[in-house]
Amino acid sequence: MQLPFFFEENISQGSHTLNSETSKHVVQVLRMQIGEKILLTNGKGQLVTAEITNNHKKACEVAILEAQDIPVVTGRKVAVAVSPLKNNSRFEWFLEKATELGIADIFPIITSRTERQHFRYERLQTICISAMLQSRQAWLPTLHQPVNINDLITSNTAYNHLFIAHCIDEASKSELSQNLNSSISDALILIGPEGDFTPAEISLALENKFKPVSLGPTRLRTETAALVATTLLRLV
Repeated sequence: MQLPFFFEENISQGSHTLNSETSKHVVQVLRMQIGEKILLTNGKGQLVTAEITNNHKKACEVAILEAQDIPVVTGRKVAVAVSPLKNNSRFEWFLEKATELGIADIFPIITSRTERQHFRYERLQTICISAMLQSRQAWLPTLHQPVNINDLITSNTAYNHLFIAHCIDEASKSELSQNLNSSISDALILIGPEGDFTPAEISLALENKFKPVSLGPTRLRTETAALVATTLLRLV
């Protein structure tokens, strides 16, 4: 049976007091007792096995039995830059599934056609944390604050392989899957808003070495396109 798994942003050495929310879940929801074991992660690769020593419902104490450093996300390091959606639940769905797939970075981008400007960062971060725990990972993707599309295009320095998926028909576009091979260790892809990128935004991306790609023969919703891109980049 798998041990219950929890997120603690800062984990002390030797002994550790769980935050109030985790303590409540361990003691009141799961009704765990002294001597039982749990797993903890800080979302930065640290995975800890701990034993409950004091099952206080607001400040549960544990002893650290074993700590290990899990290597950074295995396989290709993937980032998706995608516009927040008018229907926020669809954006939340994408965050959950992309986290389960092991995405490294998520950039919410503000484009000329972005309809939703309000960004509930804490709620969205909580969704990512829950998805990380559900998928039993020790690395939490970095959810960045919203950034203007032009600034992201012109200032990216972390990724060497750059793609943009848009809906304008171009002879130069090829399938994303055809551009992937084992030598590509990292990739950033831009996914447009519900009204797609503007021609000026596409031109700027192409000028900055983003390669235009297609995600298939059908027109996809933004959140679907972002998830398809994440899946291809992580698994192909």
